[in-house]
Amino acid sequence: MHIEELIRLALQEDIGDGDHTSRALLPNSLRRSAELKVKSTGVLAGMSVAQKVFEAIDPNIEFEPLLTDGILVSGGEIAFRVNGTAQNILSAERLCLNIMQRMSGIASFTRQVVDSIAHTNCRVLDTRKTTPLNRTIEKMAVAIGGGVNHRMGLYDAILIKDNHVDYAGSIQEALHRASQYLNQHALQLPIVVEVRNLDELQQLLDSNISADRVLLDNFQPHTLHLAVETVAHQISTEASGGITPKNAVAYAETGVDFISMGCLTQNPPPFDLSLKATVEPMV
Repeated sequence: MHIEELIRLALQEDIGDGDHTSRALLPNSLRRSAELKVKSTGVLAGMSVAQKVFEAIDPNIEFEPLLTDGILVSGGEIAFRVNGTAQNILSAERLCLNIMQRMSGIASFTRQVVDSIAHTNCRVLDTRKTTPLNRTIEKMAVAIGGGVNHRMGLYDAILIKDNHVDYAGSIQEALHRASQYLNQHALQLPIVVEVRNLDELQQLLDSNISADRVLLDNFQPHTLHLAVETVAHQISTEASGGITPKNAVAYAETGVDFISMGCLTQNPPPFDLSLKATVEPMV
């Protein structure tokens, strides 16, 4: 989903037929400013999306970024200032905070994992385990935190998983059908094949149809090391299943090219941010 469409739907959900509190308390001509205050330590993410939120509410709101996505921040810093009608600033407040708190939490969590395996050549991938309709911003946050985006959905890669293999009858048959389908429809998509054990890995390597990556699912680190040696750089390798910040180093040190982690977008706590009104003193 495009970010603009996500914002439109989210504002519709939040505002409905109007922000009646702000309308009741504040004249629509009153202009005020506000600042986004950082109250946590971690990676800031979502600045560009926040600006789009304010623009969607009122294109005339002035948005002044003071920090940028991807930098390490700590409590007390000011991320941006906005200036415009008080009603519109308050109407945008909650959605702006929800998005930036979520994105900054994911980016910070991702950065911790990326930093922990920086001594290896392994890269951290996200998954499709995302909040429905929020995948775009959650995957954006992973990238801001230093991770790598896996496929966005079912449409931008062929990923042959265990159930596909079981329904198709074998890895070779699944690969044959995938290759035939891509040729018939003139599609150029990467082919990734999930294997559950070393035997299935050998079946993949023996196939006369090549894949772009093998996904080694639920392998323990010692078995994963054997699998990586067996592949011997013929295709890229990815480990998945049960990988957490606690065991990410052990998996990365096996020599695997990628580790994919659903927890990047499922587990991070929200970042602590607040939008505070700046009220000019009365003269």
